[in-house]
Amino acid sequence: MGETRVLHAVVNMNRGGTETLIMNLYRRIDRTRVQFDFLTCREGVFDDEIRSLGGKIHRIPWITDAGPVGYVRALDHFFAGAGRQYRIVHAHMDRMSGWVLRAARRAGVPVRIAHSHSTKVEGGALARLYKWASGRLIDPNATDRFACSEAAAASLFAHRAGEARLVRNAVDCNALAFNPDIRRAVRAELGLLPGQLAVCHVGRFHPAKNHAFLIDLFAKLAEERPEAVLLLMGDGPLRKDIVRRIEGAALEDRVRLLGVRDDIARLLAAMDVMVFPSLHEGLPVALIEAQSAGLPCVVSDRVTEEADLNIGLVTRIPLEAPADKWMSAIKEAAAAADAVHLRREAAEQVRRRGYDIGAVAAELSDYYGQAGLRRASGPTETRRIV
Repeated sequence: MGETRVLHAVVNMNRGGTETLIMNLYRRIDRTRVQFDFLTCREGVFDDEIRSLGGKIHRIPWITDAGPVGYVRALDHFFAGAGRQYRIVHAHMDRMSGWVLRAARRAGVPVRIAHSHSTKVEGGALARLYKWASGRLIDPNATDRFACSEAAAASLFAHRAGEARLVRNAVDCNALAFNPDIRRAVRAELGLLPGQLAVCHVGRFHPAKNHAFLIDLFAKLAEERPEAVLLLMGDGPLRKDIVRRIEGAALEDRVRLLGVRDDIARLLAAMDVMVFPSLHEGLPVALIEAQSAGLPCVVSDRVTEEADLNIGLVTRIPLEAPADKWMSAIKEAAAAADAVHLRREAAEQVRRRGYDIGAVAAELSDYYGQAGLRRASGPTETRRIV
């Protein structure tokens, strides 16, 4: 059948949840059958790895740099040239995928995938206007619809949500499987003492992640547990605001900003509980990783219920609940962090629920291979890629 080259459309390939999922799939997919290329607008931390795996990176200016007319022209120019070689375009930009898919259709690309990774439209008034205009183009230009959860499908595809293929936000269960030796080693590296409570969060510094709530909550927890530390893994536009809030609460010695990390699996082994008070989520990869690592999680009720894999590790709390209720849940969850036998079993349970990256990559590879043979656009059946 030969190699199928798939063009993934993203803003950049940094360590966000969507981008991490794409890279996890890229590393595990059969690259003798399927190769990933990327249409991006800005440089990303994964660019060098993409090239080392054989992928090409095409760059056009983003809408905030070129303006909406310039951005649309850049898309049309790309697909009139280098973009014409692709038979599959897989757009991961939620509502902003519409312009990409229209340009791809105009160029005769037969398979045009809109992939929903979120449940809410974000941004200011101008950004929302751009997304509204682009979002209207998804329905007439997408041949296929993917989503990370049923809630994400409903958010982007509305009455056509039932047509969406639910592509699980899978993780590397083998790499995340709990190892007590790694836990001890990493805790020593971080200077964590036996019995010291380590609370963590993995996510970009973005309003949706609700870091302000997390820091305020931790300030109250620290009054009861003076030894506790909060470790934040990630970075983003709100970093300065978060630092100011930490300083305002006099928590400089208690909250550590670890930055963007490529050793999340090791770090999760060392933690006692993950707290995830998001305002909204599609289906966060970080929570699937945490459950695979056997790490107890306390999450807001705004996180889609599908993120709870029902292996006894997720506690959902209403975002409006009193701080005492959140603190009780955190302390109760953390008490199970040293239950080695439970943590060791978690990765296999996650695998059985279909969230292992190897299985999802294999089926996605089959899908791409078959889609690459498609001559004409047509509706696709509803099914899960597991």
